Amino acid sequence: MNPEAQAVATAEAQVSAARDDPAARLALMARLFDGPTGRAPQHRPFRRAALSFMRWQAQRGVLNPLDGSQPGSVWWRAMNERLLRDGCEAVALLGGMAGEPSSQAVRLWLAFSTKPTGISWYRAHNASIVSGYLEHRTLAEAERAPERFFINVALVRVLYAHALVGAPRLALGRLAPLGRPLGDPRFGVAGLFLSLRRVLPDLYPLTLDVESYVADEQRLGRMLDYAVIVPRLQRLYEWSARDLGDARLLELVRDGNPIYAWPFEQRHVWRMAKMPRAARALERITRARGGVSTV
Repeated sequence: MNPEAQAVATAEAQVSAARDDPAARLALMARLFDGPTGRAPQHRPFRRAALSFMRWQAQRGVLNPLDGSQPGSVWWRAMNERLLRDGCEAVALLGGMAGEPSSQAVRLWLAFSTKPTGISWYRAHNASIVSGYLEHRTLAEAERAPERFFINVALVRVLYAHALVGAPRLALGRLAPLGRPLGDPRFGVAGLFLSLRRVLPDLYPLTLDVESYVADEQRLGRMLDYAVIVPRLQRLYEWSARDLGDARLLELVRDGNPIYAWPFEQRHVWRMAKMPRAARALERITRARGGVSTV
């Protein structure tokens, strides 16, 4: 082992050991919030949101071994491993292992460790998620169309949850004072944004077309997506790119339409043909005055 890369190698070994065991992945994620000493009371409450996002993945079966009776997803497994690897590396560095942070995401995890807040947690978590998305675009393109659509929805949801805390005026307009309590990763409400059980069927792979799944989406979730999040998508990606320090995120959106492994020509899926009255009212209430403020 290269002494200068001890932390990276340790992280790789920990992730490799859990690779084909979804329960072991979850346990590894939980341990990260105990830090290198096994005792980190200020950090432990933040694992609730991380585990909500990851439990949903495990329940769908996307983290299953590829050679099992119900194979998992190559893309979801790879993306999840990036999140785990970054966290493991940060804990190893905090424990005194040799090496420099291998990425901006790891630096943000170290910053979260120093100052555990909702904003610092989202920066670290979402930097790892965005890095995983960018690294594995080719794997995503091999997924079926409905899966690729919901892969975009998952990214939109984690970015929006971050904005609730970091840019509540952008996220909720005149309802901005509700943003931070709704998005705080230490509380259960944030898990509703990060767990997609109410948005995406709990099965993998998806076999129907995109429109069928959208039609079946729970009404409240559909209103949130189309009335609140979609109208501010371009600004959401732009703000997230600045806050995470990763301009590459802008490659995944075009004119307010997510385009990660998804053709811009099929952007109609991001718009509702006829908005219900309640959705139109929600859109008006959450519209930011002036239309551009993000704080």
